[in-house]
Amino acid sequence: MLRIVGKTGLLRNILVVALCAGSIGSAQRRSRTDVPQGAEDDQTACHKLIGTPNLTILSAEIVPAAKPLPAYCQVYGLIAPAIHWQAQLPLGTAWNGRLLNIGNGGKAGNFGFAYNRLAAGYAVVSNNTGHDNGAEPNSTFAFNNKQEFFDYAYRAIHVTANASKTLVQTFYGRPQKYAYFEGCSTGGRQGMLEAQRFPSDFDGIVIGSPAIDFTKLNVAHIWTEKHLLENNSAGNLAFDIDGDGSFKSLTKLNILREAVLAKCDAKDGIKDGVVDDPRACDFKPAVDLKAYACPNDKNADGCFTQAQLETIETIYNGPHDSKGKQIFFGPSFGSEVQWPLNVIPWGGNHFLPTNLAYEIDHANFLIYEDSPGLTAENIRDLSYKPDKHGVFPEYAWWEFNFDDATNGKAAFVERYLDAVDPDLTRYLKDKKGKLLIYQGWSDGDALPESIVHYYQDMVKTTFNGSYEEAQKDTRLFMMPGMGHCGGGPGPNEWDKLPVLTKWVEEGQAPDSIVAVHRSNVRDDAHPGAVTNERKLCPFPLHAVYTGPAGGQNDPANWKEQNFACREK
Repeated sequence: MLRIVGKTGLLRNILVVALCAGSIGSAQRRSRTDVPQGAEDDQTACHKLIGTPNLTILSAEIVPAAKPLPAYCQVYGLIAPAIHWQAQLPLGTAWNGRLLNIGNGGKAGNFGFAYNRLAAGYAVVSNNTGHDNGAEPNSTFAFNNKQEFFDYAYRAIHVTANASKTLVQTFYGRPQKYAYFEGCSTGGRQGMLEAQRFPSDFDGIVIGSPAIDFTKLNVAHIWTEKHLLENNSAGNLAFDIDGDGSFKSLTKLNILREAVLAKCDAKDGIKDGVVDDPRACDFKPAVDLKAYACPNDKNADGCFTQAQLETIETIYNGPHDSKGKQIFFGPSFGSEVQWPLNVIPWGGNHFLPTNLAYEIDHANFLIYEDSPGLTAENIRDLSYKPDKHGVFPEYAWWEFNFDDATNGKAAFVERYLDAVDPDLTRYLKDKKGKLLIYQGWSDGDALPESIVHYYQDMVKTTFNGSYEEAQKDTRLFMMPGMGHCGGGPGPNEWDKLPVLTKWVEEGQAPDSIVAVHRSNVRDDAHPGAVTNERKLCPFPLHAVYTGPAGGQNDPANWKEQNFACREK
């Protein structure tokens, strides 16, 4: 069978559909001697999926077993007009009866492959949300293209869920016992949208670091990067120590991080390099960094100018409009460890932190209903003058008017893209679906106070403020020191899906979760040693040290059994 796949694994449908039509007969005429003994029925069943009358299947072929993966049927399909999707179907008894759809990251445009879930026996499905990021990188897919906007916003996940169930029924001759969704970041937003808008799609949903307030979150990123780069980067915390324009030094950022920890690390009773709950941190840049003010306000490597102190405070406070109305949250205290990746433009990230990489064209195509223009040629130089005279004029992200976030000009995009409806009655009460949410307090991308605010609002709206009732079906686990979907100095590693399946299938709600932090991690064969183990508690509870008296600061005592879930 002829199979054409691009670099991202996306089948180019026009050519492939024509070729597949001619390949079916030839594949059926293939000599039976090239099929392993005992695999004949699987090969036939897999290949026959191409002819499924109510799905457009472009390719279906057996992939032989290779430890730790079982043999499986690899399927690629198309949902008109442009959603490409893929499925990996374990053969025979290797299938555990569960269907898993997985979410995307960032602006999507490619497939996700959860081989660990395939190895565990799940039928795994993902999609490209209706565009290829090789052809339409970043947010450009939405330029004058409402269909691809809607596919990315919400449609692709829902219709793929439908298609995946049809595929499972066709291949196995029976429906899945349970349907699950697992996603982080953009995938977390997708999972939340499913619970809010299509409650029948999944029995259980894992939602990680969710960018649910997607529009305002990206406005916050614009706010941060603009204040760091404006006025010739006067507020930037990276420093050019040798004058070659590389800005290699992060001494200022390290001073800031240590000052935050000195003020707030021990507030939970443990000094472990982590801010347990940033909301309890009373760090004030102007006061707590006063000793590091640059003499005569002359910028240098180990001190802060007045402009830099003001920028730090502005970033923490989050964006507001010209009338002072708050738009969104700022990054949490304790997230500074993630800033070299997420926030600070410096030589180490080629002056393109993830917050800025995300904003290259977000304001161009994913804030306004109609695009204000194409991306400016130079997105790092705020002195660049965008060309306004072309058929498609240029528009630079730093031109964004923050009043537009509060005056309704982003309402169209927010309506379809954001996942902020607090009424989950249909999913949690009527369907009795289960929602497992986790978020790192040190996340510098999807700002963590957003999900806390949403969860509180959801409990109030859906359960009349009763956490006891809400936690029968949905629990939020805030993870001190974890970054975006993982990483960070705190315990950041645990397997979410088995926790959810036990909850859905056996009724065992997670009263706590054990997470670990590993050091010297090299690869899967060398996972490193566990240096911190912590009990994670469902919000609003938090972990309290109950181990040997006086031993709270000894890493040897950072074990799950030495912590208990309690109210503050």
